[in-house]
Amino acid sequence: MTKLKAYRVQDPVPELVPGSVKRDWMEATPDRFAYRCLPLNMANVTGWELKLNHGFDATWNGGMLASDITIKPHDPSVNLQHTVLSHFASGIITFHTGYLFRTPEGWATWAMAPPNTVKDGITALDGLVETDWLPFPFTMNWRFTHPCTVRFEKGEPFCFITLVEPRKLSETSIEIENIHSNKELFDEYVAWRNSRTEFNAKLQANDPETLRISWQKHYMKGRTPSGEAKVAPDRAKMRMQKPVTKS
Repeated sequence: MTKLKAYRVQDPVPELVPGSVKRDWMEATPDRFAYRCLPLNMANVTGWELKLNHGFDATWNGGMLASDITIKPHDPSVNLQHTVLSHFASGIITFHTGYLFRTPEGWATWAMAPPNTVKDGITALDGLVETDWLPFPFTMNWRFTHPCTVRFEKGEPFCFITLVEPRKLSETSIEIENIHSNKELFDEYVAWRNSRTEFNAKLQANDPETLRISWQKHYMKGRTPSGEAKVAPDRAKMRMQKPVTKS
């Protein structure tokens, strides 16, 4: 079993929790249809979130100095010194994660915004951190896209972490071939394409049975269009393990 160690380096630390599948924009889609996309759902939950202990507003006037960014806590009594600041200037705000993460040899930590989230006026800067040897914590950085004020709520995830093996990725070769060179795969692809085309045509024609089904569930169920089971359907409910406090 791969083990991720999270050593607290400050008190209090941000809450560290398994990634949530829920997204406000996905909730707002008609009939919540965005949740029918399994790749979106799996990306949302394949990692852990760090959540803010306090909310604040950050304002950038467009200048390149640290003083061109102001950070105002929603609770005036709160000191955000160990939470967020303008360290790198250039329209960037820096969050302290509060943890020193340690991964097994060969594994690194990818720090990013929670997948499939959008925040107007600011974007997260991804970082791939060699947490299998670094003896110090990393920070999470966001950069304004234009002069404005952005609001971060208490309990809002400001960082999402997942694990990768960069060395193995660097040794991965890519071979480009015509799909006709793999007859079995080509036949499965054609079956999917034909099934998809027929289903969409019936939707457009308001076929009652197709409207009742609403959408094809082959991928969600881990089955090919012919009905052959390829993977367990319960992967759609996959969730990361909750952190356990040891000391």
